[in-house]
Amino acid sequence: MSQHIKTAVVNGVATIEIARPEKKNALTQAMYTAMAEAIAGAVEAREVRALLITGQPGIFTSGNDIEDFVQRPPQGDDSPVYRFMRALLECDKPVVAAVTGAAIGIGTTMLLHCDFVYVADDARLAMPFVGLALVPEYASSLLVPRLMGQRKAAEKLLLGDPFTGAEAVDCGIANAVLPAAEVLPHARRVAERFNALPPGAVRDAKALMHAPHREQILQVIAAEGEIFTRRLRSPEAMEAFQAFFQKRAPDYGKF
Repeated sequence: MSQHIKTAVVNGVATIEIARPEKKNALTQAMYTAMAEAIAGAVEAREVRALLITGQPGIFTSGNDIEDFVQRPPQGDDSPVYRFMRALLECDKPVVAAVTGAAIGIGTTMLLHCDFVYVADDARLAMPFVGLALVPEYASSLLVPRLMGQRKAAEKLLLGDPFTGAEAVDCGIANAVLPAAEVLPHARRVAERFNALPPGAVRDAKALMHAPHREQILQVIAAEGEIFTRRLRSPEAMEAFQAFFQKRAPDYGKF
């Protein structure tokens, strides 16, 4: 278990806390593995009725740790990031997300697979994949246009335009926007409501809600992953990552 992923079960709620504030909660492969294991453990634990995913005050996650990502790129379906994706996608218990501050890259796309999402009025979401010479992941190329419409999705996925918590609510990614200090307590109260509901009925209802789109989502994740992995080895991506480490603007004029 990564030291940067903290877990606890309190009053029927399994909390998964991203806790690497010194690196803006950037996610490493070890952290993905820890989150996948935490989700699997919560699914198996009879006393757990709901999961709560949160970050640190003022930062949900800045997305992938670029240095770790370049050194340990995803290699196939069994890589840590895809294990995390599958674990969250297959979780049969309600998942609630509490988001304050930045939610970048997979910090936004993972929200598409949570059942309830509460965001702070200071939240800033972004999916800057194309700016890193990559492509959208976690079925965001399917789900974001479905939620926002094609034009707004182009702004978020092709240009990488950031958006606010209020915009996330307007387009259906989030349930509500709240003052930052109220986000986590509110999300916990929602998660705790499942202690009073029959767990079998909750699982069956969630399964029915997801069943019509499940196979399509899995197919899109696989297609995105194949292109994403190929693009990681592209000259454009090498230039993007070098520019990131050298703290300069990338030069795509030669491509």
